[in-house]
Amino acid sequence: MLRLSHIALFFAVSAVNAHAQDITYPVVDTMQDKCFDLLGDEVACPAKGDDLFGQDAQYSRVEASYTAQGDGTVLDNNTGLVWEKTPQDDRLQYSEALSYCSALELGGRDNWRVPSIKELYSLADNRGELLKPEQGEPTPYIDTEYFDFSYPKGHMAFAGQYWSSTLYVKGPVQNGRNQAAFGFNFADGHIKAYGTGLDFYTGAAATGGLTGEDGKAPGNYVRCVSGQEDVYGMNAFSDNGDGTVSDRATGLMWQKADDGTRREWKEALAYCEALDLGGYDDWRLPTSKALQSIVDYKRTSFPAIDTSVFTITEDNETLDFWTSTTFGDWKNYANVIAFGKALSKAGDQTEYSDWHGAGAQRSSIKTIVGQETTEDTTCSVNACDYNRSDNLVRCVR
Repeated sequence: MLRLSHIALFFAVSAVNAHAQDITYPVVDTMQDKCFDLLGDEVACPAKGDDLFGQDAQYSRVEASYTAQGDGTVLDNNTGLVWEKTPQDDRLQYSEALSYCSALELGGRDNWRVPSIKELYSLADNRGELLKPEQGEPTPYIDTEYFDFSYPKGHMAFAGQYWSSTLYVKGPVQNGRNQAAFGFNFADGHIKAYGTGLDFYTGAAATGGLTGEDGKAPGNYVRCVSGQEDVYGMNAFSDNGDGTVSDRATGLMWQKADDGTRREWKEALAYCEALDLGGYDDWRLPTSKALQSIVDYKRTSFPAIDTSVFTITEDNETLDFWTSTTFGDWKNYANVIAFGKALSKAGDQTEYSDWHGAGAQRSSIKTIVGQETTEDTTCSVNACDYNRSDNLVRCVR
């Protein structure tokens, strides 16, 4: 499979307001390098024009590239960000994570911080898979040639969640009052919002719900980052007036409005491959990282996208959009990005609630044809995700 060699990140930053900066950066590849059918079996990548063409592995993008600097840090050659190579082996409360990174001195740097969710997700390596012990050794969703990662001791193997600094601002999650911050799970390949231990409405310590007997939330791990803040992950959208939107920051062009049709994964791939819009016919279904790049995490209302330039045609609380990226753990599923509520339920709940937060990356079954689709197919010991096989589509080029 052909992939682009890595490119250096170019920052052209003016002295004006951050939102007016002329910033460019690449969306780093997911590194998924295999193709899969609807039932999750690995297959030879389809030819153009055949069913299931357009999967993540079939398009060349900016290949991940890192340099181990020999001082406990790793340079991302694409983004220019410098990362902590070996994270702390302890779960931290959100406030503790912020304090830990701000106090860190490593590699001659003292400007460490908790990364934003877009920065953190840039490290995701979608060749990962969390296998059951009888199936073999799991592979983390991070490049362990450069980054140290350990599956948690004393916890379930999938509990590899890492904090970001991105708070969920649209409302409380999980128990109805929890303030949350997004994180990425390098054990199981998901983005979700995790309770910070504070009450969303009052800012006081949360009680009940997901807090333990000590009154604390479970906490997450943290991998600190050093680099200019509010650069990677910014957007510079322009409406081209022809049904397309360009993001000058990433160099990607997007379909302005979805067509309002929900499709299974095969049809989603085919729809983008056949799209002729704005004088272009080289559209494709976006990868997980590409689609996550246009999430508006600062928007306080739904949907989680800049509605001054984009249109979501459905007025619905479940606004999951397909990506071309197969989910590593269950390969009959593909990743989706939630632009509406990311629904789940747990315990004695009878109704789904916004458990993971708009802007989460979850997964949906590719098709309901020929396989069991009971509700427990997307359940963990903590919660059961809402799952449907037909999702919305926004194409990219």
